[in-house]
Amino acid sequence: MSLTPATISHWCDGKLFAGDSGNTATVTNPATGEVTGQVALASVADAQLVIDSAAAAFPAWRDTSLAKRTAILFNFRELLNKRKHELAALITAEHGKVLSDALGEVGRGQEVVEFACNIPYLLKGGFTENASTGVDVHSVRQPLGVVGVISPFNFPAMVPMWFFPIAIATGNTVVVKPSEKDPSSALWMAELWKEAGLPDGVFNVLQGDKTAVDELLTNPKVRSISFVGSTPIAQYVYATGTAAGKRVQALGGAKNHAIVLPDADLDEAAAAMVNAGFGSAGERCMAISACVAVGDIADTLVGKIAERAATIKTGDGTGDADMGPLVTKVHRDKVASYVGAAESDGATIVLDGRNVTADGGADGFWLGPTLLDNVTTDMSCYTDEIFGPVLSVVRVGTYEEAIGLINANPYGNGTAIFTNDGGAARRFQNEVEVGMVGINVPIPVPMAYYSFGGWKASLFGDTHAHGIEGVNFFTRMKAITTRWQDPSVRTDGLNLGFPQNV
Repeated sequence: MSLTPATISHWCDGKLFAGDSGNTATVTNPATGEVTGQVALASVADAQLVIDSAAAAFPAWRDTSLAKRTAILFNFRELLNKRKHELAALITAEHGKVLSDALGEVGRGQEVVEFACNIPYLLKGGFTENASTGVDVHSVRQPLGVVGVISPFNFPAMVPMWFFPIAIATGNTVVVKPSEKDPSSALWMAELWKEAGLPDGVFNVLQGDKTAVDELLTNPKVRSISFVGSTPIAQYVYATGTAAGKRVQALGGAKNHAIVLPDADLDEAAAAMVNAGFGSAGERCMAISACVAVGDIADTLVGKIAERAATIKTGDGTGDADMGPLVTKVHRDKVASYVGAAESDGATIVLDGRNVTADGGADGFWLGPTLLDNVTTDMSCYTDEIFGPVLSVVRVGTYEEAIGLINANPYGNGTAIFTNDGGAARRFQNEVEVGMVGINVPIPVPMAYYSFGGWKASLFGDTHAHGIEGVNFFTRMKAITTRWQDPSVRTDGLNLGFPQNV
């Protein structure tokens, strides 16, 4: 017997807020196809109310001491660590990824919380005594105000945590707009912030669609936008937000390549391709979707990948499955259509995930691991970001051809090379035009104290996520010049000239 779908609301001024639009979107369990919730879609008035709450909370939070802010961050970190299994279960229920993967997502987000706990050191300014006679100069970093975070469905906890711990630690107030597909994680984190002692209005959740996004992009009270999603939407967010005078960091799509050189350990490389290509059903912006086999190793490599991929158990993420369903039926069918197109275009289907027998509900959104060989660069399975469990193998003759493919691609998010040749690896890391590079590491997601971000059409704006770049993004530098008059020296004469340093 199905339960009545839950109503998933906004979070404003420290409490749930239903809104007045009356519009909702369906939330499903991808493993069963069952409707589990109806998420509110904000009206312009709803969005303005949430933004106004954040704006009203900003002055007091800006003036809260660093010691107090840090204490609240530590409280949040401890609560998150203690209750992370709750959040992981919520992610699995709405996204579909297996529980171990959901726990990994929470853990990587927690690393950014821990990084932000060091914010007093990261906000230190500079001081110059006697820069001019009797004049001192110092600099401080100050928060922006209300900041917006627009996050995607594939990491409903980790991606917001790339941004909001640093934003809050530096004194800003936050409005998170989660994906309509898995909106509950943001509310869970809002309640956790309240339990940690964060004042009402500092962390807010605005549910919705384009109406909510556009209000965040254009409302003058919102000073910055952090976005992760597809490249077309990232371009729109960047253009609209910057036109409204906001700082914008918009992380877009990806087509991540991994080069396998002839000298590589093919067993290790094959295992890496399987893990990076099919983890989280390929719904990762850092997933490897194009394996570039160099030289005469392709047949052996494809065989090893196929052998390992065939052992993957697809099923309900709450059980013992290795890979869960795709997030919606619409997305599942779109990914499947790329497999059909690849077959029509002449690619070899080594493993066909459309025929998977999944350990889950008959109406779940299932697509098993799919391996395509003899893929060429004009096929849609190569040119498009599929965002599903589809790994394409492209065969080339030389290293130069392989790196040429990567550098010619419009995306530049992540890449990897598999080799035992240190010289080749060093050349690759220098020559490749991609923001995040792995050497025998298939998913080169950096630690929280380094920046996350791609190049080319994978990033719009000049600031990456988290790390020191995150601190710089959420603060503004202010330089203050001070002179305290020496009572023994009088300088009250008329002088209209430009100030001189002496």
